[in-house]
Amino acid sequence: PLAGNGGYDVSHYDLTLRYDPAARHLDATAVLTARATARLTRFDLDLKGLKVTGVSVDHVKASFRRDGQELVVTPRTALRPGHRFQVAVTYSGTPGPVTDPDGSPDGWIPTDDGAFVAGEPQGAMTWFPANNHPLDKASYDFTLTVPQGHTAVANGVLLGSRTAHGRTTYRWRQSEPMAAYLATATIGKFRVEQFTTRGGIRVYNAVDPREAKAAAPVVRQLPAVLDWESGLFGPYPFRAAGAIVDHAPDVGYALETQTRPLYDSAPDLSTLVHESAHQWFGDSVSLTRWQDIWLNEGFATYAEWLYTEQHGGDSAQQEFDALYARPAGDRLWAFPPGDPGSGENIFDTPVYARGAMTLHELRRTVGDRAFFRILRAWATDHRGGHGTTAQFTALAERISGKDLGTLMRTWLETAGKPAAP
Repeated sequence: PLAGNGGYDVSHYDLTLRYDPAARHLDATAVLTARATARLTRFDLDLKGLKVTGVSVDHVKASFRRDGQELVVTPRTALRPGHRFQVAVTYSGTPGPVTDPDGSPDGWIPTDDGAFVAGEPQGAMTWFPANNHPLDKASYDFTLTVPQGHTAVANGVLLGSRTAHGRTTYRWRQSEPMAAYLATATIGKFRVEQFTTRGGIRVYNAVDPREAKAAAPVVRQLPAVLDWESGLFGPYPFRAAGAIVDHAPDVGYALETQTRPLYDSAPDLSTLVHESAHQWFGDSVSLTRWQDIWLNEGFATYAEWLYTEQHGGDSAQQEFDALYARPAGDRLWAFPPGDPGSGENIFDTPVYARGAMTLHELRRTVGDRAFFRILRAWATDHRGGHGTTAQFTALAERISGKDLGTLMRTWLETAGKPAAP
């Protein structure tokens, strides 16, 4: 994806949104707190569609223009390197999704009772101005106003809600750093469940009544799944958790929106395990570049294998063997997961399945003791930050004491089906 801008680093987003589901109309203000990393006579924010009616920088009116998906802001005076500044953008309109290279809808996706808001990889720009690249993580405050009877669910902790004049305003806070694509403001008529786990994690689940019967036996296992994953990957990296189970039959996917994954329908247990594992791998430890997407999807897929292995199902070796048995012409071997090439490939089978196979080959090579130390160290050492394939390889070599260059090149970078292990 081409989104993302240089010259500044955002530390906080304060998003105030008022949405009318019947009219599909949004009125919003976004206030970004950032630091200039270079001298800026102008700077860009990612924002697609929507009408911008005003921009200010440090409370002084700024000029602006639109250039494709960029909002180009020119402050009254240039911003010097190191200067901490605020930019406020007022905007409105009828938000809608973008279509990703693989044909999936992404961003603000209207539903019959609200909106399914899923931003990976580029959809954040459909509903708020952002530096839309995972390198630039920030904290968030959300103030979301919807008609009474609707619920607006964002990331992090619910600070409170208030109903007046037929509308309800929800205030959410995501205090740990988050990439823009992981933000959500999903709206619908949900059944809500709130509780605190024994470990002090505040859980907020929102489930569309049409999905409630199928979702209940899966969603109720979330605390146990998080406990199991914490045992493997280290302490859960956030103070809030939960699930948003919408009824969005045209979407076709789930997303690991930070703290509170978003499902287009009732998930099965494997999907819950997968999206929960992303809280460590993808959300807390974020990508430095989209080319390394296997660090998210391969890890979450391998978490599924481990869960099945440790809960009476097939072993990870059996999963590996079944995949390896596929012929050389199978889609699994279409491209190496460490080099997906075009955007249409970043969520394809090789990234997920061959990415997980790479981790299994690593496990077989270094042994279980070193392998699980590697997973835990990766999640712990890069908590709240970023990582690359090169950094992961270096960590694995340091912990295992082995040269892993050939293994990683073979499974991540080499086209075609690798030779039999």
